[in-house]
Amino acid sequence: MGDRGGPAVSCPPAEPGRSEGAEPGNPPQEERWKVLFDQFDTERSGYISTRQFWTLLQSHGSEVDPHKLDVMMALADTNADGKICYQDFVNLMSNRRTNSFRRAILQGNRRLCNKALLEESGLSLTQRFIRHVAYETLPREIDRKWFYDNYTGCPPPWFMIAVTVLEFSFFIYYGLVLDRFVLQVTHPLYLRNNPLIYHPQLRAQAWRYLSYMFMHAGIEHLGVNVVLQLLVGVPLEMVHGALRVGFLYTAGVLAGSLAVSVADMTAPVVGSSGGVYALVSAHLANIVMNWSGMQCQFKLLRMAFALICMSLEFGRAVWLRFYSSAYPPCPHPSFVAHLGGVLVGITLGVVILRNYEQQLQDQSLWWIFLSIYVSFLAFAVLWNSFAFNLLVLKLPPPP
Repeated sequence: MGDRGGPAVSCPPAEPGRSEGAEPGNPPQEERWKVLFDQFDTERSGYISTRQFWTLLQSHGSEVDPHKLDVMMALADTNADGKICYQDFVNLMSNRRTNSFRRAILQGNRRLCNKALLEESGLSLTQRFIRHVAYETLPREIDRKWFYDNYTGCPPPWFMIAVTVLEFSFFIYYGLVLDRFVLQVTHPLYLRNNPLIYHPQLRAQAWRYLSYMFMHAGIEHLGVNVVLQLLVGVPLEMVHGALRVGFLYTAGVLAGSLAVSVADMTAPVVGSSGGVYALVSAHLANIVMNWSGMQCQFKLLRMAFALICMSLEFGRAVWLRFYSSAYPPCPHPSFVAHLGGVLVGITLGVVILRNYEQQLQDQSLWWIFLSIYVSFLAFAVLWNSFAFNLLVLKLPPPP
């Protein structure tokens, strides 16, 4: 683990012949590197150009430890000003590890990746877990090693943990209030005075298009969603960060409720299935698209397990939707939100999870899918504003 990789920071020119923390009088080995550096630093500025640095490496590469040579090459590539600092040069050759050189070491490992991450031995339990996450989510060895070297656990995967805690808290609260933890949605009071559930009669309350994700139909509904979002969402957040995973999850939730308001206009919606299905479908699509590169164990069995869980949960939702309601004329919650989440996952999600540390703003496909998603949101907003009245639908009474 270490600092996040990036361009090496520049440092002020050091007095030639003196390194950070060195006592007066250079040791013989450091004096030798000083002489080499001074051959190219004719102006005694404390810097040499990248071109001179390459010449130095070509002339004296055999005298440099291969790993250090890789690190210096990476340092030369990442310096934005095209210069190599004397202080950095001497610190590296003298085995001093400043922050800039830790970054350079990580960059060098990412460039060459001579040793597969699976061949690393003597790892702690935490290190093995991070390595496991890398192989579960990333298709390229270069990205797996880069993630393994950089991941510090700070911040932790807080988004998925916070969402899970809130979902459990609301479920337990309503379970105690209703004295029911299985198929809560069949209780006559489940929808009544609930400020979170999306209901077609209350569609003007915009927060319900997102807040419904904290409510679940029963313990079986909550259980499947929580298991999937923790098994898939937490590793994805560790690798891709809370911003990307949170965006994908929220986009799936929003697409789910809007899809219901368009395709199943008379039904309420509960559950986080839209967000969960967005994460899982994006992850599974990423595995399929990078099948040869994915090195996770039993990947076919894992995919089958995820698909079976999703299918069972979706089947439960379809059955419940058409099951006789305990409080007619209001029907049971819709299952269309699941399909909205899947569509978000295999479009936006695949682009977001394609590579590690990608720059999404530089990818045309990202903008195409984002434009399609925004167009759908705009269409759904207009639909909710006018279609219900134009179609003269008989909506169920508000809870």
